[in-house]
This record gives sequence, structure tokens and C-alpha cells, in this order.
Amino acid sequence: MNDVTGGGHWRLMRREDIPRVSAMASAIHTDFFEDDAVYIERLKLYPAGCFVLEGTGGLIGYGVSHPWRRYRIPALNTLLGLLPDGADTYYLHDIALLPEARSGGFAGRIVTLMAEQAMCDGFGSMSLVAVNGSAVFWQKQGFSIVEAPELGEKLLSYSGDARFMMRTLSLA
Repeated sequence: MNDVTGGGHWRLMRREDIPRVSAMASAIHTDFFEDDAVYIERLKLYPAGCFVLEGTGGLIGYGVSHPWRRYRIPALNTLLGLLPDGADTYYLHDIALLPEARSGGFAGRIVTLMAEQAMCDGFGSMSLVAVNGSAVFWQKQGFSIVEAPELGEKLLSYSGDARFMMRTLSLA
């Protein structure tokens, strides 16, 4: 993975990164706790979609993504078991940056890397659940809010402002 700006670069996650990823997740997403087992499983199921942002002093961010089924968002803090047959979207489970990594272009870069992986795997869309007022950021990344009443109850399990969003990808 290439350097983005002074001192940080995205690389594929390794199993030994999980304790630090969990610590960052707990510090950044205080309302969205997930067990270490969730990150361990995502890495095991789809290592090509799990990344960490390495800074000069250690890890300062992470991103987790995987193939999934459109309009079937996974519940928080839940193991998947397997990736679904017939996956038809590339799901962005989580992207998180410590404060010192924000405003450096790192979030946009990992979205680009994930989009490249999705297209390499033949997916025509990416999807996610935006929380904490992040929908504006995701719209700048090419995502649109999708009104899907059937997801209402599940979205509320994330937060009152949770929005299901999708981005269409151009397959070459």
C-alpha cells in the first residue's frame, strides 16, 4: 500500500494487529462495541478486505470490509459464520481513524483501496451503514442514502441517525 501523506500508509491487516484494532475501536466507537472475535473472524473470512493504517508511532487506523448481500446488513457485534453465497455487494463494515490520523486524506484513500478490491472481485456496488453523522463524508466518497423501509428496525439497532448507503462501481 502506498504512502498517502507524511508518515502513514495503509497495509493489509495481520492477526497480531487485532489487539490494537480492538483498542482503537473501543476508543473511537464508544457506542458501537464489538468483541475481538468479530475482527478475528472478518480477517479470517476475507483478509483482502482488512487493512490497518500504520503511522510512525504504530497503528492509527483500520478498515474492515467484505462481500455481503445487498439490503441485509449484519447486526453489530455478530459473527457472520461464512460469507454468503451469491454476495452481490462489497460491504464496508468499519473504517476508523485515531484523531491524529484525521484530515490527512487517509479515509478517502482507504475507501479507494476498498473500491479497487471490490472491482477486482467483480462487485458492482459497495454498501455500508453510516453512523455518527458521517453520511456527508460518505456522500463525498460517491455513496448515496438508500431509503429501505425493511431495514428500519436493524438501522435503529445501530443508532437513531444510522443510514444505509450504497455506491455504484464502474467495472472495466
